Amino acid sequence: MTKAIVIASITITAAFAATAARAADPAAGKAKYEATCVACHGANGISVAPIYPNVAGQKYEYLVSQMQGFRDGTRQNPIMAPMAQGLSDIDIAHIAAYLSALKQ
Repeated sequence: MTKAIVIASITITAAFAATAARAADPAAGKAKYEATCVACHGANGISVAPIYPNVAGQKYEYLVSQMQGFRDGTRQNPIMAPMAQGLSDIDIAHIAAYLSALKQ
């Protein structure tokens, strides 16, 4: 019984993630990225400085998780936390869709 519940939970979570990824708009993500993230993470997600990571081509789910963590405080970073504070879940989904579609 417990195994069935775990499998069902994983399946439902994966379905929601897939739905969010399809609903996200890479064009809107590009616009938000260019207004919020490009100064550090660079044009097309390639960082301009070695202290900032390249974000181009990262997996959608990873990007969403990290940005939500910075925003919600579960991942601490004094640079990223204030940048992520104003992002809604849909903003994050759009940015992640844009970045995950870029070439590394």
